[in-house]
Amino acid sequence: MTIEIRRFSSAQSDFAQQMDSLLSWESVSDAGVQKTVADIIYDIRTRGDEALIEFTNKFDRMEATSMAELELNQEQLQAALDALPQERREALLKAAERVRSYHEKQKQDSWTYTEADGTMLGQKVTPMDRVGLYVPGGKAAYPSSVLMNAIPAHVAGVQEIIMVVPTPGGELNQLVLAAAAAAGVSRVFTVGGAQAVAALAYGTDTVPGVDKIVGPGNIYVATAKRAVFGQVGIDMIAGPSEILVVCDGQTNPDWIAMDLFSQAEHDEDAQAILVSTDAEFLDAVKASIDKLLPTMEREEIIRTSLSERGALILAADKADAIAIANRIAPEHLELSVEDPQSWLPEIRHAGAIFMGRYTAEALGDYCAGPNHVLPTSGTARFSSPLGVYDFQKRSSLIMCSADGASELGKTASVLARGEFLTAHARSAEFRIKD
Repeated sequence: MTIEIRRFSSAQSDFAQQMDSLLSWESVSDAGVQKTVADIIYDIRTRGDEALIEFTNKFDRMEATSMAELELNQEQLQAALDALPQERREALLKAAERVRSYHEKQKQDSWTYTEADGTMLGQKVTPMDRVGLYVPGGKAAYPSSVLMNAIPAHVAGVQEIIMVVPTPGGELNQLVLAAAAAAGVSRVFTVGGAQAVAALAYGTDTVPGVDKIVGPGNIYVATAKRAVFGQVGIDMIAGPSEILVVCDGQTNPDWIAMDLFSQAEHDEDAQAILVSTDAEFLDAVKASIDKLLPTMEREEIIRTSLSERGALILAADKADAIAIANRIAPEHLELSVEDPQSWLPEIRHAGAIFMGRYTAEALGDYCAGPNHVLPTSGTARFSSPLGVYDFQKRSSLIMCSADGASELGKTASVLARGEFLTAHARSAEFRIKD
């Protein structure tokens, strides 16, 4: 059974409209979802633990009577790690080591410099005190996301990492708990949904309030994160996963088909796009898709994703392919071409760039090292991957010498009086030497 997948060329007169239609994405957070979330947040703010227990019992089919039943200790996390089959434990620890090693290189240090008159200027870099990590539960449990969110915070120097993870029906995902142990998570609460986000943002008697909330979730979680932004920081409001593969026609078409599947299998709204300058190669990849799709466990999800949001696009040449890539600004960009480094200077917008025929995007999801929390829905135009810098704050440092204050005061005085802010001007003028 063949699959219907959108196919068009940049040479078409309606190419711009085709691209707009392909890339359009609307959040499903409607007024009903927003009201439900607002009510939950209000309940958590006013009733704290009591409301958190009630919502957890209601939405996750639990029977908790106290918050003590909804917190896991470090011994439980370590036990989950120790109990993993050796191969899986070694893979998890290797991935954690590679993620940590990569993010160590992102760490920023404080700096200062002193001017000739003795004035010192600089920047003080300080880690956040406490951050919250939301981890989806149930079928959408991703231990790799625990590593990608917690390890950069740990490297940044965050003292407390509070993880929340729903456990529907009381079912604990041992691999998620093992990842929490490997990533250095401080405390874990088995709560989820908008109620968990609210608890992290405002704090309860048991759940400590945090400075920033990171991690993916469903529409209720995303809506709650948007609602509490300002009370706390958030990483991003992520859309569906997406991949853009740009290929010169020389890679095995089965490889490319499977790379497209790797994102399409996330959910029906995920987006997988192939751009090539070779029309016959697009035919070959389409044939590989039809051949390989019946072998996939998530066949129906992939089929829906590719037929509704996927595309095969014919570009005129290399420059045209790059222009299309920059127009899409994808979360994941695979440059499956002969000399990917020659393409790199012209690529302006992408969350992560996978270079060469052997670099499957899936490697980045798990163990390459760079973070897999990436900007989606075209936000790579102005956003970056999650990193150590997201858990550090920067404070400006200014210390004037007497001579420096006198000279700067003259400039500040003129500018302040130009803005009719006399107190500003006189404050600076008091320090000007006669």
